[in-house]
This record gives sequence, C-alpha cells and structure tokens, in this order.
Amino acid sequence: MTSFTLSAVVPASYAETLVRVRQLLGDAGFGVLTEIDLAATLHAKLGVDIPQQVILGACMPQLAHRALEADPRIATMLPCNVVVAAEGKGTRVEAFDPNAMISFSTDTVVSEVAADARQRLTGMLEALTGKKDDDAARA
Repeated sequence: MTSFTLSAVVPASYAETLVRVRQLLGDAGFGVLTEIDLAATLHAKLGVDIPQQVILGACMPQLAHRALEADPRIATMLPCNVVVAAEGKGTRVEAFDPNAMISFSTDTVVSEVAADARQRLTGMLEALTGKKDDDAARA
C-alpha cells in the first residue's frame, strides 16, 4: 500500500503534544484554519468513545494559492490535515503527505508546492521528535 501520510509518535501527553504541534505548525508557516475534535464528535453523534483525537486543518496561504492557480482541483486536498491522537503512552502526530498531490496533478507548480509543503511538515515532525531523518516522517 502506498504511504500517504507523514507520522511520528512522541512520548508526551496528548494535551502537551497538541499545544506543541500548533506552535510548530506556526513556526513552519502554517495557520490552523479548522479543528475537528473526533472524539467529541463521535461521542455526540454515535455515542462511541475513542481516545482523544483532533484533526487540524493547516494552511499556508501562499502555497495554497500557487497550487490553486496551477490546478484548481487541488482545492479538494486543502487544507493540509494534521492529526494529533492519544496512543498508548504517547501521542501520534500524522499529516497528509503533500507528495500525494503529485499523483493527482502533473503540473510542475503543484509538484513544487508539494515539495515545499512536505519539507515544512517534515521539519515540523523533526522538531517535535528531535529526529533529523526520515524516521520522523514515516507512516
């Protein structure tokens, strides 16, 4: 199966990791446009309980604009989703890999935007984990 996420697990609490991820996304040039609390939503709608988990809709307007000008269909893949989820004794952080956009559009500008966004998200995961290699961004 093709990997379409960048991920890392950190030995920190969910609450601490969520605060840190928001900060690191900002440091990488992303703003958080949306936030979906999956645990609260599934509990309210279905009465089921899952571990704490949130989807952050992260966006860097400059990159989004470039991609949309090159291929308006890219809007279906925006914003970049970043998931923060309580997992065992740590927290999993997972982001949609912007390189996946390349399989949906052959435009060179989309490829450039994807590479830039991927580098920023990988850097965010590296800063979160303290790892400076692909281990911080493997699915």
